[in-house]
Amino acid sequence: MSTVWTPAEQPDSFVFDAASEEEIAGVLSKYPQERKASAVMPLLYIAQRQMGRVTGSAWVPVVAMDVIAQRLDMAAMRVYEVASFYTMFNTRPIGRYHLQVCTTTPCWLRGSDDVVEACQKATGIQHFGGTSADGLFTMTEVECLGACANAPILQVDDDYYEDMNAERTQAVIAELRAGRRPEPGPTVNRSVSAPLGGRKTLLPSSTVEQE
Repeated sequence: MSTVWTPAEQPDSFVFDAASEEEIAGVLSKYPQERKASAVMPLLYIAQRQMGRVTGSAWVPVVAMDVIAQRLDMAAMRVYEVASFYTMFNTRPIGRYHLQVCTTTPCWLRGSDDVVEACQKATGIQHFGGTSADGLFTMTEVECLGACANAPILQVDDDYYEDMNAERTQAVIAELRAGRRPEPGPTVNRSVSAPLGGRKTLLPSSTVEQE
């Protein structure tokens, strides 16, 4: 099967490994037998993670979608529809690290253009959807990642790097290139999505402090 959303060159076979099978057993236990098709999204993600673990490129080939369709007793086309609709599923091979840059309004206002430019300079990628010449990085433009208070956001694989700017973006990419994955989360002096430097409101009163 070859369409605009998946490449002509595909693996000949796909088999879930032991680690994936253990995950699948846990997922399927959550659904009644007659509703197991509801597990299509978790199984697609498990397949994608296995491809990343085994091949270094986290994507879902068509043969894996066919295996999932058989496992869940559903039409293969239904699996293709889900895989091609959600951007969390990569239907083409990607680099070892997937740089996903949010460019919607909150991130854009906070400097996502600088993050995009830093990604391009650090990787040599010229446009969204491109992969670096060394095969390490693929850069994708994504919609809102739901972490607007800490904008701009750079998602690397499943990890969020928050409060990014050009310098911090280049530093994260340099660490990844060296084979080290930086600690995800805020890259400035804040705890999760609290204000910079700590709370500014609802501070303890002197009475509370004395107690």
